Amino acid sequence: MRRTIAAVATAMALVAAPVQAGAATTPAPGPSVVDDLANMADAYGRITGPGGQLRNGNYLPALVRQIGLLSAAQLAAQAVTPTRLSLTAGTLVPGWNVGNPLRAGWAGTRGVATPVAFTNRFGALLRGTVYTPKPGATDPYTGAPLTGPFPGVVVTPGSVQGSAGMYAWLAQDLAERGYVVLVYDVQGQGSSETLPHTTGSIFPFCNPLAPAQDTEMTGCPGVPFQQEANFVKGTEDAIDFFLSTPTAPYANPASAGAPVNAFNPVWEQFDSSPDPAAATPGRTTRLAIVGHSLGGSAVSKVQGTDERVATVVALDKLQADGAVPSVPALAVQSEYGFTVSPAALSGGDTLLPAPGQPVPGRERASGFDAWQAAGQDALLVVPRASTHLEYTDIPYVLPASRFGQALTSVYVQAWLGHQLKDEPAEALLATSFRYLEPTGKGRWAPVTLQRDALLSTRYCSAIDVGPLLDDDLTGVGC
Repeated sequence: MRRTIAAVATAMALVAAPVQAGAATTPAPGPSVVDDLANMADAYGRITGPGGQLRNGNYLPALVRQIGLLSAAQLAAQAVTPTRLSLTAGTLVPGWNVGNPLRAGWAGTRGVATPVAFTNRFGALLRGTVYTPKPGATDPYTGAPLTGPFPGVVVTPGSVQGSAGMYAWLAQDLAERGYVVLVYDVQGQGSSETLPHTTGSIFPFCNPLAPAQDTEMTGCPGVPFQQEANFVKGTEDAIDFFLSTPTAPYANPASAGAPVNAFNPVWEQFDSSPDPAAATPGRTTRLAIVGHSLGGSAVSKVQGTDERVATVVALDKLQADGAVPSVPALAVQSEYGFTVSPAALSGGDTLLPAPGQPVPGRERASGFDAWQAAGQDALLVVPRASTHLEYTDIPYVLPASRFGQALTSVYVQAWLGHQLKDEPAEALLATSFRYLEPTGKGRWAPVTLQRDALLSTRYCSAIDVGPLLDDDLTGVGC
């Protein structure tokens, strides 16, 4: 949404200096050794904290069971599509695609999960799941009946073999609140196909010696999987599939021999009517896109080029580089990258630590400041002790804070409620949230999340949504 002339002045200043001057760009005094060590320990809270993976007796039995069930299902799916090989960590490593095993039983009791398959523009078979509200259900937080049709959400996973199962937590949380959510695997990751079918044949084929086209890295489209093109084009193709109907079916290029869906099987549950209260002129489709990591970078770009997108949610991180801020954006970003390091190594970005103390405005500079300068609504949330892995469900081995994922979920719920359902924006300023957390054996238990205790004390969180403006929600120093 456009702001006043003051926003224009801010934009002009930011063109010359993308990071605000002053305290936001000056390293803050380092934390004490005790505080630093405590923050680093809390970055493993999902594994070691109260109720975490090692301290919940239901976790390991549920994990073992789900690994067996999922592995068998994936082998069966591969057996019936022998010309659609999925040479991925999700297929080859037991448990990679499981997600949070404590959520087993969600489908059928709290919502509906519908598997889908479609080919991307290069003929590679992509697999995913559409999550929808359970018929006749009520909102578990408000008790209000869930009456469709509902707004839509498309979730693009992260790179380094991120898989759809790792993001089921967010899709399920949103479906319970009244959304239709597609989570899918990009080409070369999860349960999707690795190679393209550039000739249209049932057999995969590409010429790796051919010149690379468009934004591809090689002459073999979609290979390697670790390239931004897979995530940008994957998001665009997934949107096409999500919006497909019996009268406007999805193209499914080079799908010979593949069991694909001709259109979104739950298309009737998506509210395809134009939103008369859309925040951005011309962006009236009730659709949000969400992405993590390289998927977050991808959705940051796609929101600027695809007029079907009403709002964007980027999970570590919202990226202004190469993007045109065009719709309201929620950015949830982390203190740490894949590894947890002392504060004295905070001079680089999250993925490449370097000597230096934390700079309070670091996370604002990646995208929030540019969105604010463009006059677009924006919210930046930086969970305390958070890592790049907060937004994925991975058992035991990789660091993530105890409640970073829960905090992310409540903010995404509030953000989409405002942007797609016209709910009051004031919910974004709440200082306490109630969240329903799976504990195993089909049970979900409420936890209370105190905002100020769970936001970073090193990097600023900020909001600029309509009349709501706070450049430093918890007084970090921006």
